[in-house]
Amino acid sequence: MTSERLTGEEPLQQDLESLSVSKRLVRSVSQKLKKKNHRSGGEEEDDSKGISLRCLTLYGRGGGCKVGADTGDDLGDSCGRRRSNASEEGKGYNPICGNEETSVDCFSYGMREKFWRRSNRKSLELEGALQNKSMNVFLPDDILEMCLLRLPFISLVNARMVCKKWRNLTMTPRFWRMRQEGSFQSPWLFLFGVVKDGCCSAEIHAFDVSFNQWHKMNSEVLKGRFLFSVAGIHDDVYVVGGCSSLANFGKVDKSSFKTHKSVLIFSPLMRTWRKAAPMKHARSSPILGTYEISSDCLIIRNQQTRGDRRFYRPRVGGVSDVYEDPHRLSVRRQFRHSLDENEVTFLPNVKPYKFVKLKSEHSNKDQRRFLLIAVGGLGCWDEPLDSGEIYDSMSNKWTEIQRLPVDFGIACSGVVCNGLFYVYSETDKLAAYDVEKGYWVRIQTSPFPPRVHEYHPKLICCNSRLFMLSVSWCEGEGQIGRRNKAVRKLWELDLMPLTWREVSIHPDAPMDWNAAFIADKNSIFGVEMFKIFGQVLDFLTVGDVTDAGINWSHISRNRLAQELDAASCLTKSMAVLHL
Repeated sequence: MTSERLTGEEPLQQDLESLSVSKRLVRSVSQKLKKKNHRSGGEEEDDSKGISLRCLTLYGRGGGCKVGADTGDDLGDSCGRRRSNASEEGKGYNPICGNEETSVDCFSYGMREKFWRRSNRKSLELEGALQNKSMNVFLPDDILEMCLLRLPFISLVNARMVCKKWRNLTMTPRFWRMRQEGSFQSPWLFLFGVVKDGCCSAEIHAFDVSFNQWHKMNSEVLKGRFLFSVAGIHDDVYVVGGCSSLANFGKVDKSSFKTHKSVLIFSPLMRTWRKAAPMKHARSSPILGTYEISSDCLIIRNQQTRGDRRFYRPRVGGVSDVYEDPHRLSVRRQFRHSLDENEVTFLPNVKPYKFVKLKSEHSNKDQRRFLLIAVGGLGCWDEPLDSGEIYDSMSNKWTEIQRLPVDFGIACSGVVCNGLFYVYSETDKLAAYDVEKGYWVRIQTSPFPPRVHEYHPKLICCNSRLFMLSVSWCEGEGQIGRRNKAVRKLWELDLMPLTWREVSIHPDAPMDWNAAFIADKNSIFGVEMFKIFGQVLDFLTVGDVTDAGINWSHISRNRLAQELDAASCLTKSMAVLHL
């Protein structure tokens, strides 16, 4: 039997004489010999003669042993990994030439496993794919979507990076509509316009109310811009107007500056910025208000004729009649005593708007449409403005509206409440803009809450109730007429008798004259920043509005402004979103 096998190997010797022995060649030759040996009678008969078929022996011209290979299939036998011709000595087989030191093993340690894995690569890949998809095999897409809906926003952002499937599920408008309808969102406060190291920082600070934690985001779009106003609408934040220094870019410097009319939209969900249509007039620190309407409404304005347009020139002594009055200060003086404050006031040659509801079967009721109103602010020459504009999200256009009432003063605060846009002036006058009818109405209240004029009042609408925060002096007990300390009081306007009544007192001392307050559902959030003893401090408070009163509490102290400059107290602005 041995002679027959050696005879069968002679043709292979001749074929392999001129070739270098490669791994693939050794494997193919060993497989052919193994099949041939099985035909010749099996391994038992050959083992009795002292020859192992697990070893492939190739002979060269000189008759010496060139290669000894172990091609066994038993991968579990660790002792058989490096089995050469010399390892068969115990079975009575001696190499033809050379001893144990001179015999060469063609495979290094672990090559058998490597060859086996290569030959079974497809089965291994299939097994690995099944293991990776094991968690999705038993979790349908609708169940996975319901689980992702209930995650907090910061966890949801991290879940997007798991795989493309999770990212695609959480980026659809349907997903966020279901998240909103299911009340899975929580309020987030976004603080803009902070100053760091003397420069207008590009950082946006976001506060997660549910987890009581601050987060920081970088935005190079806002770098160098200051004194802008923000408004949170649905899932986006609108940045309106502002200034930027021309001499020292990035610095809060108004010696040489440019006033912007551009409008930027920031999406915290996508972490992206986009542009909206610019305003008609450039303005900084405008008073903003948002108003939501149905998608089947159409805004129509009565057009002016050329004959109705009149130009007014100042008639005040010491001023030339040649130059026109761009801000119509003379008109305010002429009409100061000619209008009744309790009546509806119209300015000359200004036509109101009208809202017309279109009857259409194809109107999309699910489409969310809103109006953004911007009034007042400072112009290109740092002059106070009394003009106003309105932005329609559907048409992406700004349209001028009626100016503020004559002799109203500089607008310092405003809010939309019950369909009216209320604006308060520094001269303690209140006016309301009827969005549907398109004109201003003066509101005469008696008396106006007493206040310290260095602190601007803040209008807030919460649960369809109109509030105002103002700072006033508090008289000490038993010391009538003596100013003991200043407190920040919350007043509510009773619309029936048009009177203000005191509701509560803010727990913190009014150290910040430009404190930011904003309402969300039944809560009022406030951020105060001030510098004392060479250090900038910050306080974040929340007031829960109920029928019995308002309960104030602190949710964050001195966790934000430690690395900010004192100029942040003047330039900051805040918006609230539900994410």
